[in-house]
Amino acid sequence: MFRNLIKALQWTSALLVKWTPAFLVAVAAGTFFFPGVFSWVRGDTQTTILGLIMLTMGMTLKAEDFKALKARPRDIAIGALAQYTLMPLIALFLVRTIGLPKYVGVGLILVGCCPGGVSSNIMSFLCKGDLAFSVGMTTVSTLAAPLATPVLMRLLADESVDVDAAGMFKSILLVTLLPVAAGFFLNSAFGARRNYGEVMKIMPGAAVLCLAAIVGGVVSAHGSHFASTGALVFLGVFLHNTLGYILGWAAGLAAGFSGAKRRTVSIEVGMQNAGMATVLATKHFPAFPDVAVASAVSCVWHSISGALAAGFFNMSDALRARKDGRTHSM
Repeated sequence: MFRNLIKALQWTSALLVKWTPAFLVAVAAGTFFFPGVFSWVRGDTQTTILGLIMLTMGMTLKAEDFKALKARPRDIAIGALAQYTLMPLIALFLVRTIGLPKYVGVGLILVGCCPGGVSSNIMSFLCKGDLAFSVGMTTVSTLAAPLATPVLMRLLADESVDVDAAGMFKSILLVTLLPVAAGFFLNSAFGARRNYGEVMKIMPGAAVLCLAAIVGGVVSAHGSHFASTGALVFLGVFLHNTLGYILGWAAGLAAGFSGAKRRTVSIEVGMQNAGMATVLATKHFPAFPDVAVASAVSCVWHSISGALAAGFFNMSDALRARKDGRTHSM
């Protein structure tokens, strides 16, 4: 009976991962009309849920992943540098050019200053990118976040609001590094056991549910603001995300990366940890709820666009293979 339960949970997990964009959209839309469903996702509860997402990421890491970082530090450094320069600067450019409301603009900058998203590794895998490189970039950007995110926010958004850099450092430490370290320890201690491997197959679906809860919580708290700023906010998020994909790919091309690595840099740069941005916005800017609006929209859109980007890369492969086949047949 227990084995059947595990199989059912694994099947559910695979289904959630496959339909993540649609599921998140459904949760966001449903919560917009019925905000009470996720009204419990507030404060420490929201922080704990993000910590669980980061724990699931840590549970996928092995010692070999850190060896991969050591083996190619230049590639990882280029990718992480692209992420922490392109996305914050793109956000700042958009804030100054498309007329975003003041505190919504701060929220978009906050999204740009966060590390790579936890679902970027899945998208890199789906589009036949370099998965080890993807994990390496996500790991390094997450490790750098306690310092990079508050410093960048201080530099880029200090004219708009007073940024609590020390408090933000502490928050990122608690909700990212410690859960990732705990997950890595669990994988190191129990990864060789069969039962652990079976449980790990459930974790991607659990991460999707946690992300959906964060999205639902933010929409529940701030959905009323979407009507007044929705179109402009979505334009900002869409341009920020899309330019991240394009310029990330260009950065990989300029660095001389292979096609698989260029795809990975594109995905990693474009997909930010908007869930973290949402928690930080709620915790550190409680007097300015509009700061969380861009994070909430990004939570949903980044997952949707990541799946679309992976599909675009795969479609390009199919078209190229078809063209090559016709050439050879001639």
